[in-house]
Parts: sequence; structure tokens; C-alpha cells
Amino acid sequence: MDDKTTKRTQQPTMHERRENPRMLCADLVKIEWRDRDGRAQEVVANLEDISMTGACLQLEEDIPPQTLVKMHYDAGTLSGKVRYCIFRDIGYFLGVEFEPGQRWDAHKFK
Repeated sequence: MDDKTTKRTQQPTMHERRENPRMLCADLVKIEWRDRDGRAQEVVANLEDISMTGACLQLEEDIPPQTLVKMHYDAGTLSGKVRYCIFRDIGYFLGVEFEPGQRWDAHKFK
């Protein structure tokens, strides 16, 4: 086997675990959270995709799993908990699961 084949076959497979369909996005949103020292942090992130119960964001900051975050967008705010934070070539990808009772509404995005 050549190097490309070996690398391709050794990568773990990702299985879709979402219960709700997701919508691909390219919107900018503001993310707020408290760091480990309790200081308020705020950054702009790219909203990669969103479903009724969660979202994937791309940003330049590393936010630890289990951190509570608020995602502000034009039509409101959604609160949730970081489920994962992975660095990939161009930045950190953050999976956020919305808090119970927090649901994204497709009518609020274009």
C-alpha cells in the first residue's frame, strides 16, 4: 500500500449521531463564556451548521468541553454546553449542545 492509502484507511470513521437534521450555514455569531479563572470571554465565530438541538462553530479559541456558552445571533440568543472542541487546519471546531428548552427555529435564519 502507498502512504495515501494507509493514511486513508487508518483514520477513524465518524458516525452520524444527531437525532435532528442540520442546516449548513455561513453566518457570524458572537460567543460568550467564562474561562477557567471566571473571566468573561467573547469572540466572533463562524456558524458552520445548526440543528434544533445543537450547532457547530468555527473559531480561533480553544473552549474546553462542558463549558457553558451563549451564542448571540440577529434574532436572539441560544445557551448550551460545549460537547467537543477539535483543532483542524484552519481553527477550532466546537460542538455545542443547546440547553434543555433552548431550540433553534429555522424561521429565524435566512
